[in-house]
Amino acid sequence: MKKHKLLPTTEKRNRKSENIDRLSALQIVKLINSQDLLVTPAVGKESNKIAAAVNMIVEHFKMNGRLFYVGAGTSGRLGVLDASECPPTFGVSPLLVQGIIAGGKRALVKAVEGAEDKATDGVIAINKNKISAKDVVVGIAACGLTPFVRAALKQAMKKGAGTIFITCAPEAVKGIPAKIIINPVVGPEVITGSTRMKAGTATKLVLNLLTTTAMIKMGKVYGNLMVDLKATNNKLRDRSIRIVCEITGLSKTNSARLLKKANGRVKTVIVMHFRNADLNNAEKILNQCGQSLRKAIGK
Repeated sequence: MKKHKLLPTTEKRNRKSENIDRLSALQIVKLINSQDLLVTPAVGKESNKIAAAVNMIVEHFKMNGRLFYVGAGTSGRLGVLDASECPPTFGVSPLLVQGIIAGGKRALVKAVEGAEDKATDGVIAINKNKISAKDVVVGIAACGLTPFVRAALKQAMKKGAGTIFITCAPEAVKGIPAKIIINPVVGPEVITGSTRMKAGTATKLVLNLLTTTAMIKMGKVYGNLMVDLKATNNKLRDRSIRIVCEITGLSKTNSARLLKKANGRVKTVIVMHFRNADLNNAEKILNQCGQSLRKAIGK
């Protein structure tokens, strides 16, 4: 008797939405929203694995390693998105967190036919980026089966890199080439196979948790303030001033004046204020304290 391939959850039909095309706009919105409510608890169940992944990432960052996201389609785009938001939010180099998407940059705005099926390209991407044991590679595949992603992870393991896999399909977990597997099970999509929906939302939440928590542990946040942000526009410049005001108690005028002296570096300005230091000494203090503002100002 012929064995049938086990269909991943992400490809199964959602019984609750079988007649969705017969509903009113309001009914469709409510149905989709009710399904979206399943996402956060599913991610929450993976908290221990996500925390373990964060610890791995922080450990590798401290070795001057990098974090790479590897994905195809929606998964790849979400990885690139999260990576691109790290420099302005946390003041890190664009090289620290990078996104690799099957099909290259053009796949960010247009589907590249067959790109996700090319396992060889996944291997090439790892070699091209000179992945080493210092780095961490996170494979993202909602269905867990994407050849490009699995081949990239396998190659990363050969290089000794830390490996993490994010998938919403429990059927695909067995045999995945990764040290840590994060598997938020959100169930079948409202539109069958459209993993840009619940699976995409779950993936975005997991990526938020990975980089945000890692950056907090790396001293990029003081309290809940982004003290390492790069003020690249008026909104962020205003935020920088407000952060300095909040922590130091200085007026907006004095905060802006100090920020100008320190080329907009929020963390440095705060050390200058509390340690009565000039720019160079404030930078030295921060370096001696491993860039931890809390240690640098003794609070």
